[in-house]
Amino acid sequence: MNKIALTYDDITLIPEYSEVESRKNISLKTKLSKNFDLLIPLVASPMDTVCEYEMAKKMLSLGGVGVIHRFMSIEEQTKQVEKIIEYLPQISELWGVGDDYSKIPVVAAIGSNGDYFERAQSLIGVGCNVLVIDVAHGHHINVKRAIEKLKDYNQNIDIIGGNIATAQAALDLEEWGVDGLRCCIGSGALCSTRTMTGFGVPTVTCLNEIVNVAKTPVMADGGIRMSGDISKALALGSSSVMLGSLLAGTEDAPGKIIEKSNGLYKRYRGSASLETKTAHGQEERNVEGESTIVPYKGGVKFIVEGLIDGVRSALSYGGASNLSEFRPEWIQITNAGTKEAQPHLLYK
Repeated sequence: MNKIALTYDDITLIPEYSEVESRKNISLKTKLSKNFDLLIPLVASPMDTVCEYEMAKKMLSLGGVGVIHRFMSIEEQTKQVEKIIEYLPQISELWGVGDDYSKIPVVAAIGSNGDYFERAQSLIGVGCNVLVIDVAHGHHINVKRAIEKLKDYNQNIDIIGGNIATAQAALDLEEWGVDGLRCCIGSGALCSTRTMTGFGVPTVTCLNEIVNVAKTPVMADGGIRMSGDISKALALGSSSVMLGSLLAGTEDAPGKIIEKSNGLYKRYRGSASLETKTAHGQEERNVEGESTIVPYKGGVKFIVEGLIDGVRSALSYGGASNLSEFRPEWIQITNAGTKEAQPHLLYK
C-alpha cells in the first residue's frame, strides 16, 4: 500500500463561526468507555513514572482519571485501588453521583498473559470498574482471549483494549467485546517501536480511520505535547486523550525528586524501556522504549488546568459549546506552515 499518513504537526484546524460567549460555559464532559463518563477528556497513562494512587486521586479531583499501572504486585495494585475507592466520597459532589460512587470510574491496567486474570479478579473484587488492557500490540490473539475470558467472568466490568492502529483492529476488538479503544502505536515521547520494528501509523491517520468505524469511545494515546494536540485529537473524534510525558515530572507522579546543580528533576521512562524491565524483574529483551529525567513541574493541577484552558479556547474557535459539537474541518499544511504556527520570532 502506497499511502501518505499524517500526524498532529501535519494538520491545522480551520476556525468556524462561533456564538460561544464565554469559554467558562463550555462543557468538556465526554465518554471514557461505554458505561463511564469523564468531566474532562484527560487520562493519566499507566506508566510506573506517571500514575499510581496520588496521580489517580488528583486526576479524579480535576474531573479526569488516572490508570493505576500494572508494574507492581497484585497485592500492591489492589491496595492502591482500595485507597481510590475510599477517596470517592470526597469527590461525589464534583462528579454529581450522590451516594452512588460506583458511577465514578476507577481504572487500573492489566496485561493479556501471565497473571492478568488473577490480577483482574483482585482489582474487580475491591471495586475497580474499568480495566485497561495495557499491551503494545492490542490486535493480538492474547488480547482476544483475555477480553473473552474477562467478559465471561464479569459482564459488568468495562474493558478498554489496545493499543491499536487500524480500522480493522477497532472492528475486531469491538467484536471481541471491548467497551473502549486505546489507539496509536509508536508515537509516545519515549517509545522506540517505530525505529526498532518499522511498524506504526502516524496519529492523525490512525485516529481518523479508527473513529470512522468505531462504535465505542476512542482514546488517543501518544504524541500529545501541548493543548493544541489534544484539541486536534478531539476534533478528529477521539473521546479522550491519554497523557504520559506531560504529566511526568509532577509532584503527583511516582518517584523521588532528583536534585542537580541546574535544577530539580524526576525520572520518566517508557513501559517497554530497559530500565523499566530491569526495575520490575522482567526479561531484558524486546526493548522498545527509552528512559530519561524531566524537569520537576510542581503540582499536576496547574498542568491540567493549563491544558484544559487551551482546549476550551479551541472549542470556542470551532464554534462548539461541548465536545459533541466539536467537529471542525482540518487541512494539511506544509513544513513552512508548521514553522509559521510557532512563536517564530523566538525560533529562527
